[in-house]
Amino acid sequence: MSVTKQIEVQIMGQSYLLGCPQGGEGRLLEAVEKVDTAMCRIRDAGKVKARDRIAVLAALNLAFDIADRESRPAPAATASTGGAPDARLALLIQRLDGALGDDGRLI
Repeated sequence: MSVTKQIEVQIMGQSYLLGCPQGGEGRLLEAVEKVDTAMCRIRDAGKVKARDRIAVLAALNLAFDIADRESRPAPAATASTGGAPDARLALLIQRLDGALGDDGRLI
């Protein structure tokens, strides 16, 4: 049975309470940092103001970066990717949907 703990994080100045598997705190915090950085960069560019639109653009940018890296994997990296790209992208979207909560679904 997997043990899940709650971690409070800040993304673009707003608090979110996220579920995290035991031992996955570091990876989750790294992901939060990437999302926060991506969203703040879009917000600070000044062209998009709505938080949900910023989140969608950040998610698409991050997903594109992942897909771009996966389109040219080294042979040794293929075995260590941890699952199919579509499954990992679906998990990322699910986590972002959970983090957005009342702000709305991404897709």
